[in-house]
Amino acid sequence: MTWWDLCISSGVAPQQGTRNRGQNVSLSTSTIPSYGEFEPGPRQASSPLTPDSPKQFLNHVDRGVYVIKDLSEDPEPFLDRLPYRTPTRPKEIRLSPCDNNILTTSPDNGRLTTPVQEQGQPESPHVFLSPVDKGIFVINSTFDSSQTSLSNNNNDANNDKKKNHAEKDKNSKKYITNQNETPSAERKPPDRRQIYGVDENKERGNWTGRLDFLLSMLGYCVGLGNIWRFPYLCYRNGGGAFLLPFIIMMLLIGIPLFYLEAALGQFCSRGPTTCWEFAPLFKGLGIAMIIMSGLTSIYYNVLITWSVLYFFSSFTSDLPWSNCDNKWNTKDCTLKLPKVTCFGTEQKFANGTCYSNHVFKGIWNDAIFKNVTGRRRVSPTEEYWNNKFLSISSGIDDLGVPKYELALGLLFAWILCFLCLLKGIKTTGKVVYVTAIFPYIVLFILFFRGITLEGAGQGIYYYIVPNFERLLDAKVWRDAAVQIFYSMGPGWGGLIALASYNRFHNNVFRDSLVVSLGDCVTSIFGGFVIFSFLGHMASQMNVEVKDVVTNGAGLAFVVYPEAIQSLPLPTLWSILFFLMLITLGIDSQFAMLESVLTGIVDYFPGLRSKKTLVMLAISIVFYILGLPMTTPGGMYILQLMDHYVASWSLLIVGLTEVLVISYVYGINRYLKDLEIMLGRPPFLCWKICWMFVSPIIICIILLFAWVDYSPIQYGSYSYPEWAEALGWLMSFFSIIFIPIVMLYKINKEDEGKNAWEKVKLLCTPSREWGPALVRHRELVDYVDGFVADPLVESGSHQYVNYGYDASMGSHTTTDVSRQSWASGYTQNSHVSYESAV
Repeated sequence: MTWWDLCISSGVAPQQGTRNRGQNVSLSTSTIPSYGEFEPGPRQASSPLTPDSPKQFLNHVDRGVYVIKDLSEDPEPFLDRLPYRTPTRPKEIRLSPCDNNILTTSPDNGRLTTPVQEQGQPESPHVFLSPVDKGIFVINSTFDSSQTSLSNNNNDANNDKKKNHAEKDKNSKKYITNQNETPSAERKPPDRRQIYGVDENKERGNWTGRLDFLLSMLGYCVGLGNIWRFPYLCYRNGGGAFLLPFIIMMLLIGIPLFYLEAALGQFCSRGPTTCWEFAPLFKGLGIAMIIMSGLTSIYYNVLITWSVLYFFSSFTSDLPWSNCDNKWNTKDCTLKLPKVTCFGTEQKFANGTCYSNHVFKGIWNDAIFKNVTGRRRVSPTEEYWNNKFLSISSGIDDLGVPKYELALGLLFAWILCFLCLLKGIKTTGKVVYVTAIFPYIVLFILFFRGITLEGAGQGIYYYIVPNFERLLDAKVWRDAAVQIFYSMGPGWGGLIALASYNRFHNNVFRDSLVVSLGDCVTSIFGGFVIFSFLGHMASQMNVEVKDVVTNGAGLAFVVYPEAIQSLPLPTLWSILFFLMLITLGIDSQFAMLESVLTGIVDYFPGLRSKKTLVMLAISIVFYILGLPMTTPGGMYILQLMDHYVASWSLLIVGLTEVLVISYVYGINRYLKDLEIMLGRPPFLCWKICWMFVSPIIICIILLFAWVDYSPIQYGSYSYPEWAEALGWLMSFFSIIFIPIVMLYKINKEDEGKNAWEKVKLLCTPSREWGPALVRHRELVDYVDGFVADPLVESGSHQYVNYGYDASMGSHTTTDVSRQSWASGYTQNSHVSYESAV
């Protein structure tokens, strides 16, 4: 700080003359040219919102970000109120040429203004008093050529000084400044080496191991649906013929959307709530994704709870669902009503029963027995499931109180999720090495055991024998497409969240293909395992396979346990099966919770250092919301949520996402983004799929979903109308935020003469859109006006007044990068700061 600065700051005039004092400086908000030196004297300051503002500065300043504070009512010493202080700065400033020895302020000193963090400096040395109003001001640093000449030497010295400061402070910023940028034509090829074990993005973090991301994605996609939903759909829709529409839908919808989302998250290193800076109007998509993932994780953890409790119940020599001699069994238990053949000497009654010497022997005709008596033979596993485990009520309007076993099991499941997500990806990246690999080990063991069982061939026959006539049914193609969304996970936000922790040059194309194909193969292979056991079960019960085939919870907790109990060492197979279900489910649960966690901490960056507390809060809230599903009527709530939370609303999110990237952001621009990330241009087939094929197919699926809509049922139970309405509200609750955020953004946008201009503004990428690190942003040389370092750029153009709440609320947008001009316009030119490719 110069002697002149201190005297001006203290309000004491210097005793010697100064050169060019009192000259006016012409100001402009559109450009900030290079500068040489400033002379003390009046400076006109123009606000970007009011270009012709007459406010005057009397100061000695450099370019930078200036914080204007009102100190008129604060008598404390000046230095104690500085927002930033360098270690080398003296605690007191003594002004020997002036009357004051220590610089202080009094009520009439006006407003103190100090530059903050300009060009990487911890604190700019300039201090000045300004008789100005609060506001955001831009000061041009250029004199008129007729008034003064600029010193090139001084320019060079100043620039060198700034480079040194930037290099010293490069690790303290979100963006790493590199002043030695070369023209794109002369730039060296980027270093695409990836060093694991060291975070590339220091602030946000990256996957630690080479396989962390791949296994996390595989665990996310391969879940419970691969075991209990896909095999049933395959059987119901033509057996092996269903594989054809399933594979086609995977190629035309699944892999393109999977690759689209994973590449988007990796390119910008942002979660699902903040990755929409390329078109801020559609930020509601991220909120919809988070809500769908959050609601799904609430009931999905209940499924994991059931698997955990069945797993612990299996540690006994006699499985609790293996007989009909328990207090929860009824007179309709199958072991009490065995199927028999009535011989000539035995009595065959018209109600389907058979007696031998007036002693009940069994049921000779199950259909007649059911029609005449109205009773149905129930397996011991089903009675254990309904009467003991769930204590299921008569309907959703009869919930009851939570069962303490289920409530404690749900608490255990949430504690398990919290511990595995304690440090975010740093802990889940290690856990997935077990949870993603172990299910395949169990599946192989169960496969080789299943195909050696009696009747296994009959089950596999029902699974793979094709019925090509079913391919003419539109429902088959719809089921294949919907299964792709449920299985591979596009539209949920989990793919974006997991990929956002990748290193910038990770081969996300390869990973997308490996995970997509792995998910498809796992679904098909799991079908062989399940149907081999179902064939054995049908053989033991002397019924056809179609009579024992079911899907969902009924397959996992009723049919399969019944098949296991007929095997040698049933306890071992039960433990293995339910442990496989736990590991299958927990991986998908990790990804859904990670997407919620990432979305929150990205939207509120101040919480990033408190991830553990945020995850704890999420776990507590979701546990409380899941408690109603531990009641006797909880099964009806779970089925309602599973049917409505992410059904057609998931398709709408996926459709909107691919249309926004293809037609709003620009498919050519997006392909260029992928090229600098992967080092080679994407194939033309991706452009065709993203622009035409995938959107058209999703629209057709949506149309069929609405035309073919039927009210939800659970078994023979039909839900009341109020429950149906509640389900539709859950569907709308996620996607309603898409138009709500649009209206909010348009209302808050200050620039643009009408609503259409505001919409066009909000469909323009913001200044901060792009890769997270400056060295990667510098590769974007195909966009005119692209900002390589938004922090430095904004620091050279703006005054930021942290106490200016009213004006900030009315004159700026929600993002720091968009204050007054980052929406894509400048006040003078009204043109986008970057052009479309």
